[in-house]
Amino acid sequence: MPRSKRRATTDMASNDEERYTSKRQRNTTSSRRSSRLEETSFSQKRCLAWFREYTTPDDPDSLGPEGMEKFCEDIGVEPENVVMLVLAYKMQARQMGFFTKEEWLKGLSEMQCDSIQKLQYRLDYLRCLLSDQNTFKAIYRYAYDFARDKDQRSMDMETAKAMLQLLLGKHWPLYTQFSQFLDQSKYKVINKDQWCNILEFSRTIYNDLSNYDVDGAWPVMLDEFVEWLKAARTKSEIS
Repeated sequence: MPRSKRRATTDMASNDEERYTSKRQRNTTSSRRSSRLEETSFSQKRCLAWFREYTTPDDPDSLGPEGMEKFCEDIGVEPENVVMLVLAYKMQARQMGFFTKEEWLKGLSEMQCDSIQKLQYRLDYLRCLLSDQNTFKAIYRYAYDFARDKDQRSMDMETAKAMLQLLLGKHWPLYTQFSQFLDQSKYKVINKDQWCNILEFSRTIYNDLSNYDVDGAWPVMLDEFVEWLKAARTKSEIS
């Protein structure tokens, strides 16, 4: 065979091999991409199987206190952490310490989470929701019905103080004084109107109380708190 013809044949074989190699690499890359997509895409079946890890055969459609404790341990969040309240809000859970199957699927489907790792990745997103004033207000209002005893129309004071500490303790400069006021007050429960107005008070009234209108439409509880705080401050100045 002439040398030039041999070279042409060799070049054709080399080109064929390069095209084959390139095609094989593309197929491998596509396969890997598809595999990664399968790993990251949400699966309701996988989400439900994850839920079943925390339920019992006697009640497979309800995650209770023991399951909740294990769930919190798995995702690395204390049960008392405010992010658990935000998660419950996303699920629109009705009762503190419990998630139903429907609530679990609603919240986690919306966040596209079907594993511990995916939910852990979304924890910062849940915390960030608290920084938005409108969302925080919605979570705060939700917390009242979520935490109260469903047999009672009002929230008992012990629960109310725990929830106020969780939601306002770090952000409201007057929270410590308000908590002290509640400790010595006659109030044993907090109703929903009082609950909602406490948030509004914390957002709008200055720490020195200079913009508090005694003729405003605040609940009597908050009028009494202002009187108590002014008296405490006067006493402190005198002594």
